[in-house]
Amino acid sequence: MTTNSSAQVCTETPHATNSISDAVRRQAQSLINDRTIDAGGRVWIRYALEVNDGPGLAELVRRADAGEPIIDDSHLNETEAVEDKLERLADLIWEAGDQPEVRAAALLVLMSTLENSTDAKVLANHVKHLAFTRCGELNCFGMVDTQIAAIESELLVN
Repeated sequence: MTTNSSAQVCTETPHATNSISDAVRRQAQSLINDRTIDAGGRVWIRYALEVNDGPGLAELVRRADAGEPIIDDSHLNETEAVEDKLERLADLIWEAGDQPEVRAAALLVLMSTLENSTDAKVLANHVKHLAFTRCGELNCFGMVDTQIAAIESELLVN
């Protein structure tokens, strides 16, 4: 049997698509500590670093270094943007299933949004309303049954 000696052995190691270079890791850590960067953007950078999302982290670092918005939500107008953002974050917190890292990241961004808001009380009340509605949908701790009993007792007072 003859062998084909023209075939070459591949000695190159396959590139890991999710690896993070030391330079990107250092720059990301620097951005996380930089208070001039939007708090919500810093949360997303921290999250990408924690879950070892090499391509995503590299893109977030590139955007921050270029002075671009880290998370682009310019397609929303300003009044709808905050409420929509809160609702999307609430959905992530409630619907993330077996992804606790997504829930934690969404909670951090939500808290940062409240912290950096000029009208935090209004936003907090909006989030409470969302949570109350969600609890009603799920009937947490018999909430709906308790409310119905309380309403019934008020209505039927003789």
